[in-house]
Amino acid sequence: MTTQETQPQTGIPALAFPTGFVWGAATSAYQIEGSTDVDGRGTSIWDTFVRQPGRILNGENADVAIDHYRRYRDDVAVMAELGLTAYRFSVSWPRIMPDGAGTVNQAGLDFYRRLVDELLANGIEPWLTLYHWDLPQALEDLGGWPARDTSKRFADFAACVHQALGDRVKQWSTVNEPWCAAFLGYSSGEHAPGRREPAASIRAAHHLNLAHGLAVQALRAQGADARIGGSVNLYAISPASDDAADLDAARRIDGLQNRFFLDALLKGSYPEDVLADLSAVTDIDFIQDGDMETISTPFDTLMVNYYSRFTVSGKPGGAASAAAAPTGAGSPWPGNEHVSFVNGGRPVTSMGWEIDDLGLYEVLQRVATEYPSIPLVISENGAAFDDVVADGSVDDQKRLAYIEAHLRTCHAAIEAGIPLKGYFAWSLMDNFEWAWGYGKRFGLVYVDYESQRRTPKASAFWYADTIRRGGLLGPAE
Repeated sequence: MTTQETQPQTGIPALAFPTGFVWGAATSAYQIEGSTDVDGRGTSIWDTFVRQPGRILNGENADVAIDHYRRYRDDVAVMAELGLTAYRFSVSWPRIMPDGAGTVNQAGLDFYRRLVDELLANGIEPWLTLYHWDLPQALEDLGGWPARDTSKRFADFAACVHQALGDRVKQWSTVNEPWCAAFLGYSSGEHAPGRREPAASIRAAHHLNLAHGLAVQALRAQGADARIGGSVNLYAISPASDDAADLDAARRIDGLQNRFFLDALLKGSYPEDVLADLSAVTDIDFIQDGDMETISTPFDTLMVNYYSRFTVSGKPGGAASAAAAPTGAGSPWPGNEHVSFVNGGRPVTSMGWEIDDLGLYEVLQRVATEYPSIPLVISENGAAFDDVVADGSVDDQKRLAYIEAHLRTCHAAIEAGIPLKGYFAWSLMDNFEWAWGYGKRFGLVYVDYESQRRTPKASAFWYADTIRRGGLLGPAE
């Protein structure tokens, strides 16, 4: 029985969220837009990657995806029906700058102008992410993120987009999940561009951080009213035991996953122990004077993507995690390849990711206590399950329970004084799930990929009711 069914029909939330709390859902350009070869769009590293045999499960691609480029008005109507107060989306760098620099494709910018206008007309605030992994192939051909110049080109791109949309878009995010772009793209090869070069991946991570700082400066130079966020994917991390090897494994993975980015953005330094861990892979001569000051340029909101907890072991012969890559990728943990990821005994999603809403509280509390004070937003949180359409509806109770549990944790964090200002469910709609193709569904809205029919799931209706009430009904049964 759901929480809704067990509560009095007063509609008064027992767990009310603060007035002005942001209720949103999120997507990314490459996963939803399709139309990869129209209106002057250039080629991205993902367009190249999906054409390489064995890279994507079942050989699928995002040429069509969910056809959002042509159906955006219908999709905004769905958002409005759900009562979203905000929509987080990314812009496609190659759609706007086909070669990554220089010539600006006005047709690409016009699409985002139309999208922003449609959102505003429906009372939905646009939260724009500048980079969600779709680097123009032309820049990858020049070295990609391991090349320092890519950071400078990104700042130019940020300024271009802000010049076009800054009069209507006030909420900006720079680089989404730099850990993924660096280490899945350049170390494990699970993501585009598919390189397996551990030393290059560390340079890429630094240059993605630098790109964030340069973009913050570029946006600030053009508009003092822009509210700018940095986006990181954080994990709660536990050792498999209190054995010294497992404790060291937890320190190592926490260092590369969490502290490498948090310390850089919020403290202006990299953790010394992490640099020591990485010294066997590369030196740090790519970090130039002034870089850390640039990276830690003050910004307004730390955007936290949270999905799961890692349980890790440093003992020899550890078992691999169930959440392994779908294709034959290498390790995304340069200098830490010996660490294994083990099942902590919790329920898992269809991605094999352990469900642990208490880990979200742990992450938020840590950021609030260990780092300089900054407003926080959950910019992604959600789960993939094997959804089934029955009699025209999708009763995704597991996803509903996942989101409800994490929202309860958000409420508890706010009650504890943590400055959490909003929540974005991932994802608004089912879409192209990177190396997994179309086999994993995260959406609040079910998409039939053949007909492109959109069907809101039970979780979507529940989320809409929660937004209308401004909170949760009471203790879970």
